[in-house]
Amino acid sequence: MIQSPEISPLLAQAEALIFAADKPLPLAELCRLLQMFREEALSEGDLAAELEKLQAMYAARAGGFELRMAGGGFAFYTKPAHQALLAMAVAERSKKRLSTAALETLSIIAYKQPVIKSELESIRGVSCDYSIQRLLEKNLIIMTGKSDGPGRPLLYGTSDFFMEYFGINSLNELPQLKELEQNENSIG
Repeated sequence: MIQSPEISPLLAQAEALIFAADKPLPLAELCRLLQMFREEALSEGDLAAELEKLQAMYAARAGGFELRMAGGGFAFYTKPAHQALLAMAVAERSKKRLSTAALETLSIIAYKQPVIKSELESIRGVSCDYSIQRLLEKNLIIMTGKSDGPGRPLLYGTSDFFMEYFGINSLNELPQLKELEQNENSIG
């Protein structure tokens, strides 16, 4: 019989809420939901300390997933050791992946947001209508407003789902452009 570590009722409830959530659950929202079932007060600081214990428990076990904070909240993610397996499985059943054009458009939006379509097209050198439509359908980008320029074109930026999808908490976690540049004259 496998012995599992004992966790408090509070952590069991938090675990259930995080597991059932359809997107990362922010600490404040998790605290509010838990408070509805508890008689004693629960602060966000105390809950954060308890969630660190839960994260450590998942990190220490040999299972396939872990508890992380990404996209502004807590969610379960596949451990890095299993991501290649899942990537292969998802590629097999996914017929709706992003095209190279859509990925290029998304990266320009991520780094230059808020950005208008004509600026995207100027950078890419081709029409971006289809790519923008696909990215909007997949909820990776959003319309953030209208430019003050002639015709008041729409401004585009990344969505919260973009950060969740790529496992980051802020746009500052994107690789810096200088990190992505390759030195053509380097050896090795």
